[in-house]
Amino acid sequence: MSTLNVANVTDGTTSVPTGYVVNGSEKCWCMFDGTGTISIKNSLNASSLFDQGTGDYDIILTSALDANDGAHHFSASNFHSNRSSAGSASTIEVYTTNASHAAADTDFVVGSTRGDLA
Repeated sequence: MSTLNVANVTDGTTSVPTGYVVNGSEKCWCMFDGTGTISIKNSLNASSLFDQGTGDYDIILTSALDANDGAHHFSASNFHSNRSSAGSASTIEVYTTNASHAAADTDFVVGSTRGDLA
């Protein structure tokens, strides 16, 4: 296996230290349908999706984070609010609610996670 060590990345105009690229990149993003038979529509580093109940989903990561303290941001269609958190280094918990803040399933959820991979 080869290792590539690069200090900066450039597009010909702007040079950026590789630390920004490595540390600032999404480590997971996922778009899924949370109604009926739930399914991942598209993703990076998401191996599976579990329905834990109304408005309660778990995304299982293909490659785990270094710790369960990544920065997670998910949004849901037609809903007032939702939240996401790390259930563990390899699981992201996503919750969706309706305008009354009651747990509710939604047909479109999308979001991403940043953090260090294990």
